[in-house]
Amino acid sequence: MAVNLPPVNAADLYPVPGVRIGVAQAGIRKAERKDLTVMLLDEGASVAAVFTRNRFCAAPVQVCREHLAGGAPIRALLINTGNANAGTGPQGLERARASAAALARNQGLAAQQVLPFSTGVIMEPLPIDRIEAGLPLAIADARADNWFAAAQGIMTTDTVPKACSLQVVVGGATVTVTGISKGAGMIRPNMATMLGFLATDARIAPALMQRLTQDLADASFNRITIDGDTSTNDSFVVIATNQAWHVPIDSLASPDGQVLMAAMRTVALQLAHAIVRDGEGATKFITVQVQGGRDAAECRTVAYAIAHSPLVKTAFFASDPNLGRILAAVGYAGIDDLDPSCIELFLDDVHVATRGGRHPQYQEADGQRVMHQSEITVRVDLGRGDATDTVWTCDLSHDYVTINADYRS
Repeated sequence: MAVNLPPVNAADLYPVPGVRIGVAQAGIRKAERKDLTVMLLDEGASVAAVFTRNRFCAAPVQVCREHLAGGAPIRALLINTGNANAGTGPQGLERARASAAALARNQGLAAQQVLPFSTGVIMEPLPIDRIEAGLPLAIADARADNWFAAAQGIMTTDTVPKACSLQVVVGGATVTVTGISKGAGMIRPNMATMLGFLATDARIAPALMQRLTQDLADASFNRITIDGDTSTNDSFVVIATNQAWHVPIDSLASPDGQVLMAAMRTVALQLAHAIVRDGEGATKFITVQVQGGRDAAECRTVAYAIAHSPLVKTAFFASDPNLGRILAAVGYAGIDDLDPSCIELFLDDVHVATRGGRHPQYQEADGQRVMHQSEITVRVDLGRGDATDTVWTCDLSHDYVTINADYRS
C-alpha cells in the first residue's frame, strides 16, 4: 500500500478547458484493464516536454522528440500501458509512428501533430493492431472530466492512480492546473522513471513553455528516486491550452507568472511525491535534506548517494538505526575535498553525529524511535557553504524484489 497517500477523488479533478480525454481497454498486455488513453487538444494549445536521458530510450520517446522538433502544433497525445516499445529496434520506431498516424487519421491531423507514449514491458513488439482497434473506443470516450480514468489507464505496477488539481486566480481569471502521473519502480531522475502529464488553461507565451517544463521537472520529478534505475520511457509533458481570460504571461518572473508557476509546481511536486509514496514495496517516505554545500549540485550529489544506497534503504525498512551507513554514503558521494570533521547528521529531531562522529548525547533508542515512523527526514550539514537541496525516496523492502521478480508473469 502507498505510504500516507490519500485516495484520489475523481470529483476533485478539475477539467481543463481545451483538453478532452478518452480511455479504453485494448488488451495490449492484459485483458479487461484500461490501457489505452488519448488526449485531444483544441487548436491553439502549446505543448512542451522533457524526456529520459537514458541513451537506450524507447521508440515513442524518439518519435516525440522528432514531432516536437518539427514545430507542427501538437493536437493529440496517445498513451498505452502494458508495453514500453523499448529495445525494439527499427520495428519499434515504425510501430510508434504508425500509432501516431492512426490517431492523426481519425482526427484529421498530420501524424507529426500526435505524440505517442508507451510504458510497460521492455523488448516486446508493440501490438499495433490492438492499439488501432482500441482507438475508436478511446476517442468515443473522450470528454473533459476524464482525468481520473486517465490516471488509471497509464498505471503499470502502481497500486493507486496518481492525480492532482488546483485552481488559482491569475490576472483576475480563474485558471485550472490538473495533472496525472504514473510510476512506482525504475525511478531515478534524468527524468524520473515515469509518465507525467500536466495541463492548464492559462495563456502562456509559447517561448516560455520549454523552460517552464524543465523548471517544473527540476523542482519535482528530478528530485525523486526509488531504486536508482533510469527508465527508457520517462516523459513529462506540459500543456497550455491558452483558453483562460487573462493577459498572456510572457515572463515567469512577473506576478502572474509567479502565481501560475507556484500552482503548477505544487501539482507537479504532489505527483512526484505520490510516485515515491507508491514505490514498489515501500513502507516509508523519506526526505533527504543536504545543506552546507558549496552549491546545490554538490548537495544533490550527496543526497542521492544516501537515497540510492541499498544499505541505507534496507536499514530504514528494518527500522534499524544503523546510521553509520548514511555517513558512509556521504563519504563516497564523490566530493574529493570533503572534510568529515565538519559533518553533522540529524534524523528528524535527533542529533546523531557531530563533527563527523557520534554525538555524545545520541542514544540508539532515539534513533529507533524515528526509524519506526512512516515518514522520516534525514538532514546532513556538510559545513562547507550555504547551498542546500532536497530529494525524496523510500525504503527497500522484500516486496520490491518480489514485485520485480514477478513483473513479466
